[in-house]
Formats: sequence, C-alpha cells, structure tokens
Amino acid sequence: MKELSYLNKYFFKYKYHLISGILFITLSVIFQIAPALIVRYAINLVTENINIYRSLDGLRLQDSYYSVFAGSIIIYAVLILALALLRGIFLFFVRQTIIAMSRLIEYDLKNEIYSHYQSLPLSFYRRNNTGDLMNRISEDVSKVRMYIGPSIMYGLNLFVLFAILIPYMFTINVTLTLFALIPLPILSISIYYVNNIINKRSEEIQISQSGLSTYAQEAFSGIRVLKSFTKEKDSVEQFTNKSDEYKIKSLKLTKIQSLFFPLILGLIGVSTILTVYAGSTQVINGTLTFGNIAEFIIYVNLLTWPVASLGWISSLIQRAAASQKRINEFLKTKNNIISTENLKKEIKGEVEFKDVTFVYPDSGIIALKKISFKIEPGQSLAIIGTTGSGKSTIANLISRLYDTSEGNVLIDNTDIEKYHLVSLRSQLGYVPQDVFLFSDTIYNNIAFGTIKMDEDRVIEAAKEADVYQNIMDFPEGFNTRVGERGITLSGGQKQRVSIARAISRNPKILMLDDSLSAVDTKTENTILNSMKRIMKGRTSIIISHRVSSAKLADKIIVLDDGQLVEKGTHEELIKLNGMYKELYDKQTPNEEELS
Repeated sequence: MKELSYLNKYFFKYKYHLISGILFITLSVIFQIAPALIVRYAINLVTENINIYRSLDGLRLQDSYYSVFAGSIIIYAVLILALALLRGIFLFFVRQTIIAMSRLIEYDLKNEIYSHYQSLPLSFYRRNNTGDLMNRISEDVSKVRMYIGPSIMYGLNLFVLFAILIPYMFTINVTLTLFALIPLPILSISIYYVNNIINKRSEEIQISQSGLSTYAQEAFSGIRVLKSFTKEKDSVEQFTNKSDEYKIKSLKLTKIQSLFFPLILGLIGVSTILTVYAGSTQVINGTLTFGNIAEFIIYVNLLTWPVASLGWISSLIQRAAASQKRINEFLKTKNNIISTENLKKEIKGEVEFKDVTFVYPDSGIIALKKISFKIEPGQSLAIIGTTGSGKSTIANLISRLYDTSEGNVLIDNTDIEKYHLVSLRSQLGYVPQDVFLFSDTIYNNIAFGTIKMDEDRVIEAAKEADVYQNIMDFPEGFNTRVGERGITLSGGQKQRVSIARAISRNPKILMLDDSLSAVDTKTENTILNSMKRIMKGRTSIIISHRVSSAKLADKIIVLDDGQLVEKGTHEELIKLNGMYKELYDKQTPNEEELS
C-alpha cells in the first residue's frame, strides 16, 4: 500500500463522495440482511400454524383463519419487496458516489500525468519509448481506477456486511454460525490463487495482443513496401503465427476461468449442507426453528459472494500497486530545465555561444566541443556539416530543450537559463528536421504556430513558405485534412507547411533545421528567395548539409564531429579551400544536373 498512498490526496479531495459512499453501503447492507429476518418469521408462521389450519378442516372457521394467515404472508412478501427496492436505491447511490469518485480520480490522475509529461525535458523522451508513456497514462491508470472504484466498493461492502451480520448470527446460534462459516476461508484462499493464475495469463494475453496489434499496424503502415517486395504471403504467415500464439494463450485462460464458478458453487453447496445438517439436529432438539435454518441459508449466500470477491479484491490491489509504482516513477522524475530568474522580456535576437560543450545525458555522446560564435540581431547564420556533426544540437540548446554540459548560451547578453521558458520559446520559430504535422486541417497546422489565431497571418505565412498555391489546388483548400503525421502530403509539402507554421508567429529568432531536404532544387530556390524577405529584421539560423541553403546567410560556420572547423562568409570559405569548399564541389554539379 506504500505506492498507493500517493492517491490519499485524491481521497481527501473527494472525501464527501467517500463518506457518502460508506453511509449508503451501510444502509444497503442493512436492507440486504433484513429480508432474511422476515423470511424466518414467515416460515415460522407457516410451520407453527399449518397444524392448526389442518385441524379446522371442515369448519367455517378454517376460511377465516386462512384469510388472516394468507394476509400475514402477503404483508411479509410486500415488506421483502420494499426492502429489496430500498436496497436497490441505496446501491444506486453507492455507485453514484464510490464509482463516480473513481472516475473523477482517474480523470485527475490522467491530467496530472499528462501535464507532468509536458513539463519534462527532451532527454526524458529519448530514454522512454512512446508505447511505455501511453501505457502508463492509459493501462496503468485504468488498473489504479479498479482499486479506487470496484475494489474499495466491494471491500467496504464486505467489511460492513461482516461487521453487522457475523455478530448478529452469533447472537442467534453460535454453533450454526461456525458451521456456516467453515467453507468461506477456503473459498477466499482458493479464489485468490485462481485469480492470480487468471491475472498472470491475462497479462500474457495482453502482451501477445499488443504484439499482434503492433505487427498489424506496421504491416498496414508499410503496405507499400510489402507490396513492392511481394511479401504479402510472408506477412500473412507471420500474422497467423502470432494469432496462433494469442489463441493458445486465450484457450489456457479459458480453462482456468472454467474452474472459477464451479469452485464457488461447490463451496456454497458445502456451506449450505453444513448449515442444514447442524440446523436440523438443533431443530430436532427444539433449540432452533425451521425459520432459523432458512434464515442462515440466506446469510450463507449473502456472505459467499463478498468472501469470493476477497481474492479478486486482493488481486486488484496488487495490480493497482504495481501500476501506481510505474506511474510514481515518472511522476517523481523532475524537470532539470528550469528558469533561475523567470525573466520575461521581448528579445532582440542576439545569440552567442561561449565555449559550449554538450554531452547527451542518456547516451554519453559528445555532440559539441568548445563551440563559440555570435549572431547579431537581424543577422543570419548558416550551420553546415555532415550527419552527426552536432548541427541540430545547437538548435536544441537555443530552444533550451537541453542545457549545456559546459559553457554558456546567451541571448541578448543574458544567460538563457535566466529566461522564463514559455516566454523564451514563444519568441522562437523552429522548423525541425523530422517534420511532424497533426492529424488536422492544413489551416490548423499552420495556425498552431500563431500566438493568436489570425486568418490573414496564416494565409500570409503559407505564401511566404511557397505552399499557398499547393494548398489552393486541393479541393478543400486550407480545410484539407493532412491525415496521420501528414501522410496525405508529399515530403516537400509537409516541410513547407512546417515552415509556414514556424513563421506564422513572427518569431524573433527563426531556426530551420535541414527543412529544405525534401524539396527539389527549383522549389528550394523559390523558398530561399521567399526566405530573404522572411529573414529580414529577424535573427535566422539555417541548419543544413546542403551548401545551397547557406548562400543566404551573413555568416557560415562548418561543424565536423562536434567541432567548429571553419567560419566566414560563402566567398571567404570558398577561398579557404577547406571542408566547405569540398562540400560545395561535391554538391554543386549534382544540383546543376538536377536543374
């Protein structure tokens, strides 16, 4: 229960739901027990008066006696129905308090986890895969909810029922009570072990089903590759093998589940037989009535299902504790990207790196080594280098997705760590290398970048990114839905929509991380010409492995294996006859051939 104690704050928040639930459970238990008492009176009424009724056979008094006798039975029947109705009403209120509380806590917990996810740094997402993050906010929270709702509801019901019923049964007859209760602990332990086996096999089935779903998703996502390589038959065979594995595990679970109800019914039968046996001997001795036996049989049935649920409740608590432990691991993860002074101000756009070294915390890879450069407000810088040279890391440090391992990043001569994160990032425009579009309309994807949604600004941004005409050629224009991750658009269109999204917010610092890699040379030139207007008056950083993208920049730096090896203008670097010149010579002929 140590891990589950984290939920105590939510129980306190919804204390009135919990207190009301306990009250309604107590009332429902009272109205659940009371009918058995009326059954005892009814049966005793019959057994005590049947001989008198028979002795009046042939007399007029018999009809009158029958009318009184039958009227009493009808009154008892109506009372039982009224009590059952009242119990049903209070059970409704139990679910409207306890189960409603579990849903409210589930809602709060999911929001807390999601909000915490949003606050964590990029390094957290590099260490943990998306599937695990999703499982903790969905599957694990669902298991915790089963503890908060059904487990607490049935547990409280069991506790209140035992607290009221067992002492009352002992006041009637100690021997009969002990005989009635003998099989119940055996039942609870048996259900506990059967439930554990069921849970273990259920988890194996979930893993198998997850694998099956993942395989199917990959097959559908990569259907073009499958068809291109004519691997449909192999794909079907592999899917069939995974389906067989799932089927075998499901059948094993079914065999165990088939023991569940026979076990419960068998032990109920044993308890009933013992009750009848012990009760009959006492009826013969005159210490009990037939009504008492009937009453105790009802009590045995009332106790059986709550006791049987004890094993299930224990299993739910175990699974919830394991899930809450997984959730707590993430909730206890702290964000190390925090502001030292929460400085909020409009930036001009000066960027300076002072002897910056950066080592990725999760992999230990040294991405940057003693990098220093400075960009004046309104200037543009191109960062050129081969794959893995540390280009994108510079963009991540300016966005403060990571903090430097050594050295300082300054914006307007102020250490970046002093800025309020939201204030800083709201003044940056970033086009990532791996373009991501939401499954929404093109309009909403571009407007996503704006501080305040402005239709004119969205259209202007689309024109500046040279994607406006492409959008208007679609039947639904800006209302065209781009599909999952923008799958309905070409690579070049996705990149240009991403550029439009970045510039729609009029950022003070604009960063383009290899954002023209998926467009042809002609389109690149068109966008670059547009970019001249876009870049005017704002600090711009163009990260690319293509030399053609660097020509626009006022300054160029060349990275190699995390080190700054060259810097200067395009003409100066050509004259140096170094790495930049080598890249230029390799790429220029290819681009001329393509044009």
